[in-house]
Amino acid sequence: MVVPPWLSVPPPGYGGLEQVVAGLVDALIARGHAVTLMGAGEAHGTAAEFLATVDELQYDRLGEALPELAHLARVRHLVSAADFDIVHDHTTIGPLVAGRREVPTVATVHGNPVGEYGTVLSDTDGGVGLVAISHAQRRLNRHLPWIGTVHNAMDVDDFPRKDTPSRGPVLWLARFSPDKGPDLAIRACRAAGLPLVLAGKCNEPAERRYFDEVIAPMLGPDVTLVLDAGREAVLRLLVEARCLVMPIQWEEPFGIVMLEAMATGTPVVALNRGAVAELVRPGVTGLICERADELPAALRAAPGLDPAECVAQVARAFSTERMAAGYEEVYHRFLVAAAPRSAVREPARVTPV
Repeated sequence: MVVPPWLSVPPPGYGGLEQVVAGLVDALIARGHAVTLMGAGEAHGTAAEFLATVDELQYDRLGEALPELAHLARVRHLVSAADFDIVHDHTTIGPLVAGRREVPTVATVHGNPVGEYGTVLSDTDGGVGLVAISHAQRRLNRHLPWIGTVHNAMDVDDFPRKDTPSRGPVLWLARFSPDKGPDLAIRACRAAGLPLVLAGKCNEPAERRYFDEVIAPMLGPDVTLVLDAGREAVLRLLVEARCLVMPIQWEEPFGIVMLEAMATGTPVVALNRGAVAELVRPGVTGLICERADELPAALRAAPGLDPAECVAQVARAFSTERMAAGYEEVYHRFLVAAAPRSAVREPARVTPV
């Protein structure tokens, strides 16, 4: 299991990819697989064997190409056919270089497969299979070498939860970017007469610039600002919130924060973009709006939804066990398809423990 060199697994705060991988690793191990996690730094919180390609996390160099390229070059030297059956890559550049490995690679695409990223993915080595995290993401670029779609997942037992609906503030929880619509969240809450908590990641230059130029002038006494919150603070905010608002302005490929909210019993109010309709059950676990002017009414109505239904939706449709089973099937099919027909060795079927 190869992750980018930026954050630990699981992350101490922001880091949806790393949170998902942590759950996947432990679920695969629980199903009887031997998993080695390859990343950066010294600490991790999974049951896997951990191999670090560099002693320090490279978060301070996020956005540069060389740290990830060097990480992947070191991974190639750590991976041999004698030790591994398959590599599961979660990096951005991985699909472009994975064909040089001795071991077959499947790569999960965590971003939108269009634009420059789509160009990189379109040059994926023929021996690498891509996995989508939602049907909406896959539809954005149907011509890529997709081999499956597996939704991200969360273990509801890792989350505190509320038993009754909250009348607390609306919560916006994302990185500060126009794609995430924090300006729309402020306008919608003011129109609804509801307080808002803006809990945002704001430690990269583009995020700070957007916050300073667009969001800061909009703040007032009805908006509580929380910057770069740690994991415990995020969970507390989720439990206290009347709902999570997702006024996204792009084709969100998944939106793991929606699962996190529902896992605590907090419903989601979102604009119908990207994978929202695959995650939220309208009128049961949240309310989906087609236009921004529909958000205020939905925010006021959200406490009428049952927290237990929100938790049950995650446990039923987005469990780590279900995600692991989905990837296990992808691994099996890909190994059989990738091997020369004369040399096919059926991967051993693992009985869940």
